[in-house]
Amino acid sequence: MSMEQIISVVVFLLVMVAIISERVHRSVAAMAGAILLLLTHVLTIESAVTYVDMNTIGVLVGMMLFVSVVKNSGLFEYIAVKSAKLTQGQPMAILTVFMIITAVLSAFLDNVTTVLLIGPMTIAITQILEVNPVPYLLTQIMASNIGGTATLIGDPPNIMIGSSAGLSFLDFIQNTAPVVVLILLLLAILFYLLYRGSLSVAPENMKKVVGLDENLAIKSKPLLIKSVIMIVLVVLGFIFHSQLGIESATVALAAAAIMLLIGGQDAEEIILGVEWSTILFFVGLFVVVGGMNETGVIAALANWMLTFVGNNQVFAIILILWASAIISAFLDNIPFVATLIPMLLTMEHGGMDVTPLWWALSLGVCLGGNGSLIGASANVVLAGVSAKNGYPITFMSYLKTGFPIMILTIVISTVYLLIRFA
Repeated sequence: MSMEQIISVVVFLLVMVAIISERVHRSVAAMAGAILLLLTHVLTIESAVTYVDMNTIGVLVGMMLFVSVVKNSGLFEYIAVKSAKLTQGQPMAILTVFMIITAVLSAFLDNVTTVLLIGPMTIAITQILEVNPVPYLLTQIMASNIGGTATLIGDPPNIMIGSSAGLSFLDFIQNTAPVVVLILLLLAILFYLLYRGSLSVAPENMKKVVGLDENLAIKSKPLLIKSVIMIVLVVLGFIFHSQLGIESATVALAAAAIMLLIGGQDAEEIILGVEWSTILFFVGLFVVVGGMNETGVIAALANWMLTFVGNNQVFAIILILWASAIISAFLDNIPFVATLIPMLLTMEHGGMDVTPLWWALSLGVCLGGNGSLIGASANVVLAGVSAKNGYPITFMSYLKTGFPIMILTIVISTVYLLIRFA
């Protein structure tokens, strides 16, 4: 290995160790790694910029801004209360409906945003019912990660994969959404069998839920109407962006700009509300992985993997799916995806059909997040919300439910991918 290759690998490993240890903020770790590559002349400013996927950054910034405006309308709280009322306060029906709502919202919104919107409403309604909210919150954690797998914009790894592989919103709907629907259906049945005996509620408490006024959740009716119209247009924009010849980032940023113009909200507050630390993390990480790409390390790894799997596409699908899931259950999936993307692109240039491998990677990293409490940001955030309200979810208590369910979803995904592509 050349000195530049050694430096690029050492910097990458140092960044990974810093992220895993959590002693250094992941954004600081990624940016420090990028700066080290610049200081050691592995990359120049000009070459570093070329490795930053601006389409991914654009989608993230655009959707963060868009959601920040929309959530001020009270739309999501309205949906939660209205749905609870439609179930007539039946505890198992509420669990199932809220799980589905979380999955659907997570297909179009950031998972953390989704659980922050639905989680507190869930706790409020379960307190009225006088029932333990933990089963509800566990199903929502899992539904957020599963639902995010279904679309191009549902989870950051999908945005990265779609941007790098040239996959459209419709491509994800056609390839990952079918198995997501199947998984959600099976999990709804499984959760019903798991929890039906432990969620009994007094009839008077169910009546209290039916008596809730969903209209009180609406903070601004004009903004709510604008939000609904814009959500429909954004979804249509993502569906047809490839036919229109525009990038998905253009759709997200245009939607954000329009909502900032017509939303009547404090622009400073909305812009400050963007998770800029996450954006910096992505920028730094792209540069760190770019260092290994620039020095030929990624190409060497890809060639090794090609030699290892040979022409056995079935083996490659299973290897990437299961490795992605197990690793993503305990480690941040974004660095893993950022490393594998250039490897798969190199394998593609080597003559291998990697189309099924993109879907194996997407399903593995997104569904793998359900494996442990630290597998995804939404898990940690909703567990924090639960603990603040007096209902702690420990690492081991989550693992007993989450890991077996994650394995089940990966088994289903394996069968699906082999039937579809083998």
